[in-house]
Amino acid sequence: QVQVVESGGGLVQAGGSLRLSCTASGLTFDDYAMAWFHQAPGKEREGVSCIGRGGRFVYADSVKGRFTISRDNAKNTLYLQMNSLKPEDTAMYFCAAVRFFCSRTPRDYNYWGQGTQVTVST
Repeated sequence: QVQVVESGGGLVQAGGSLRLSCTASGLTFDDYAMAWFHQAPGKEREGVSCIGRGGRFVYADSVKGRFTISRDNAKNTLYLQMNSLKPEDTAMYFCAAVRFFCSRTPRDYNYWGQGTQVTVST
């Protein structure tokens, strides 16, 4: 049984930092591209960043220069370092896995975590 579990969310002031983690079990982690999505109340789920099996990554324009995605295949863990946080970054953040290649489309993803809440205050 595949499990995807996020952690690291919380409440932070604007300009602060958080580091999200996501651990996946029950799958061959190396075979999957891993991504972070976020979803604010009343809005659609949007891609934040994705990292492929070989380490290539992509970012949404809104987070370029502020967020860094990384993965540790030995630990089956995905990370998202979030710096210079803004109130508009407030959302539930989800980790997701897709076979082989990154995709912008949420429905392409095979496995999802339950999410971790990030709230950025002014």
